Amino acid sequence: MSPDHVRAGLWAVVPAAGRGTRFGAEVPKQYLEAGGRPLIAWTLHALLMHASVAGVMVVLAEDDAHWPGWDEIAGKPVMTSIGGAERADSVLAGINALPESVRQDDFVLVHDAARPNLAHADLDRLIDLGRADPVGAILAAPVRDTLKRAGSDGGIDGTEPRERLWRAFTPQMFRRLQLSKALDAAHAAGIAITDEAMAMERQGLRPLLVEGREDNFKVTTPADLARFEFELQKR
Repeated sequence: MSPDHVRAGLWAVVPAAGRGTRFGAEVPKQYLEAGGRPLIAWTLHALLMHASVAGVMVVLAEDDAHWPGWDEIAGKPVMTSIGGAERADSVLAGINALPESVRQDDFVLVHDAARPNLAHADLDRLIDLGRADPVGAILAAPVRDTLKRAGSDGGIDGTEPRERLWRAFTPQMFRRLQLSKALDAAHAAGIAITDEAMAMERQGLRPLLVEGREDNFKVTTPADLARFEFELQKR
């Protein structure tokens, strides 16, 4: 899509440079098929069919031979850039590659390529509450299971309190410049960042937790893929 068609608004960065080695498939997990489409297609449609999302920046591995070459979905631009060795490197590369129409103080969404079951009601809530917060927000869910601390021999060393503990989901939503500075700082310090909120927390900031649906899960194992196929059958 030509730069003339790039529209301003809320953009999403989708890191998709991972190999998905834990899944054990021959192709990266974001390209595994469910319901006749690769997982990443469902993910991108979930984002781009939302009225507040203007476009996506998909961050690919340099040698990605599976990317279908989409440059538009639902009449909105799909752009690509090349990622790095770690997720945080890829997210930073995607942020830096966003079009100039995305201003430094604009909010940007970051969403996992293999998290295809995002509900628009959750995205509505995230955007509404995130825009009203000085830092930004993430989708998450309270921990409801009992947590056990394991010993080196596999036995239980204790039970951990679960009060005030949450599981972090995506999308996560922060201002473009603030997030890029936070990721840069973590990289310079040699800190492995597991999600964008962690980078912001290291800057002394407190992102808002927005409760989302439990079925906004990340496909990590074959059982997760089967679960998403079941979700598709229910639609």
